[in-house]
Amino acid sequence: MDDANELLHLLVDASNTGLHDANGSLSKQNVERVIFPRLNAKIRFPKTYNHYLSRMKWFKKQYNKMSTLMLNNSGFGWDPIAKTLTASDKVWKDYLKSHPSHSKLREKSVVDYEDLKIVVGGGTATGNSSIAWTLMIPMQQLMGKKIEISG
Repeated sequence: MDDANELLHLLVDASNTGLHDANGSLSKQNVERVIFPRLNAKIRFPKTYNHYLSRMKWFKKQYNKMSTLMLNNSGFGWDPIAKTLTASDKVWKDYLKSHPSHSKLREKSVVDYEDLKIVVGGGTATGNSSIAWTLMIPMQQLMGKKIEISG
C-alpha cells in the first residue's frame, strides 16, 4: 500500500473514532500525536505536518473531481468492490473529449472514493442546497452492489 492510501485509511479510522472536531477536521496535535506515529511506522520516509496538509489538498482535489464527474455526467457510477469509476466506453469517450486531463480516472482508482468521502467529503456541502449521498443511493446499492448515478 502506498503512503497516500495508508494515510487515507488512518484518517478514516481517526474519523470513525471521533478524533475530528465539529467541522470534521483533525487538529495538528491529533495528526502529530495519533496519525503520524502509526503512519511513519508503516512507511519508508517519515512524514511531517506539511506533508499532511499537501496530501489533504490532493485528497480534496481527487474527491471533487470524482464526485463532480458522477453528479454532473449521466452514466457514471462507482464500483465499491473494484474501487473504480464505471461507465460505458461511449460515455468515457464523450467525457474524455472535453476533459482529456481526467483520463487516469478511467483506470483503477488511485484512492478509494468511499474513504475520500469520509475524510474530505463530509464537510464540503452545507445549507439547503447540499446533497446527502445516503439519500441519493438506495440501500441495496450500499450493501456491496455497483452504484450507478445518472443525471
